[in-house]
Amino acid sequence: MHPREIRRGVHYVGAVDWDRRLFDELIPLPDGTSYNSYMVRGSEKSALIDTVDPAMTDLLLANLDSLGIKTLDYVIANHAEQDHSGTLPRILGRYPMAKLLCTPKCQPMLVGMLAVPDDRIMAVEDGAKISLGDRTLEFIHAPWVHWPETMLTYLPEEKILFTCDLFGSHLATSDLYVTDEGQVFESARRYYAEIMMPFRTNIEKHLERLGGYAIDLIAPSHGPIYQEPEFIMDAYRHWVLDSPDNTVVLAYVSMHGSTKLMVKHLVAALVARGVRVQQFDLSSADIGKLAEALVDAATLVLGTPAMLAGAHPLAAYAAFLTNILRPKTRFATIIGSFGWGSRLKEQIIGLLPNLKVEFLEPVLVKGLPRETDFAALDRLAETIAARHKEL
Repeated sequence: MHPREIRRGVHYVGAVDWDRRLFDELIPLPDGTSYNSYMVRGSEKSALIDTVDPAMTDLLLANLDSLGIKTLDYVIANHAEQDHSGTLPRILGRYPMAKLLCTPKCQPMLVGMLAVPDDRIMAVEDGAKISLGDRTLEFIHAPWVHWPETMLTYLPEEKILFTCDLFGSHLATSDLYVTDEGQVFESARRYYAEIMMPFRTNIEKHLERLGGYAIDLIAPSHGPIYQEPEFIMDAYRHWVLDSPDNTVVLAYVSMHGSTKLMVKHLVAALVARGVRVQQFDLSSADIGKLAEALVDAATLVLGTPAMLAGAHPLAAYAAFLTNILRPKTRFATIIGSFGWGSRLKEQIIGLLPNLKVEFLEPVLVKGLPRETDFAALDRLAETIAARHKEL
């Protein structure tokens, strides 16, 4: 990608990573990603907002060269994570007069993680502004979105909000702006589920604050720019604030077929009672899809056989993942089969301490499920359907 003009004196200078398929050695990237960096030039001074992942350093430098950037007054680090800040040492080396601006909490992170000289950094307070001449940059602290040091940068003259990870999407595209809302909504929802959902109570406060700003463009650090900011802000309000949907996420693993029989029966019983189900076989499921399904689901059902009297490791992993993602799920339960002993209930509940849920009575059977066990699954489906009607 070459530099692309957003507004007069404001250019996209980031990089699209078409081929990356894993983030943080954990998160699948089926559609690649981008590392968005923005160059803002005023009548007197200039600022680079965020950099790129170290793997894309040469592309960022080439883009700056293409714009004829010989000197740079400020570099804005909205977030210390390396996919945004990893190129800072090269940028600061190339532009020795540039001052690096970040939050007070970000400063020691950049020193510690990237060996940025402390005397190159100037910490900015919440609401602080700098002048670029005919342009102004305002800094909005947004702690715990999704790290403690995050901030947003606002360009009031053009009503552009540079949000770093907030409102982002892992999506490699040649489009500078959102053109396919369905595709971007799906990518942004998945991104929210995997990265932002654990911090939704903090995000709620930031959404309220941003309501006081006039915003024409939202320019995140991953994915395309939003020309209709309400599109993504309304989506976040729904994900963060609204009650969960009439949906069950049923994630299971079955070694010898008994748990699978229980899953099939429970799914049919739920659907017959008007409950939507999203089913995931944990032996092959995309964990990003599982996380995305949890965004609006009212109930989590984990299906697992006993392995050495405890949960199957894949079910334990799904419970651990759900616990750290902290969805707004209201109910949870367990179904499964065991051969000679079971601590499934105690173990799974112990893996979900962060969830503010009502644990419904599990259905655990010895060996193959029988008629009485299927009847218990019907009662569980009836209970779930009734709880959902109370939402």
